[in-house]
Amino acid sequence: MLGKSYLTKQASLLLEFARTTSDSDLSAKLISKAADLKSQADPLPDKDQGPKAPDVSPDAPAGS
Repeated sequence: MLGKSYLTKQASLLLEFARTTSDSDLSAKLISKAADLKSQADPLPDKDQGPKAPDVSPDAPAGS
């Protein structure tokens, strides 16, 4: 699985290329692909959201 930062970087590069090209068909395809990459990146968390350690209980009062 590709990371959020990678997908976001690729999408912004595609948008940059789309702005610089004079071919409107190519520009439309690049923008479409950038939107696809952005939608893949959006649901991904920024950092590792792995499971918490088993000895950590958020419901237990302090000092127990």
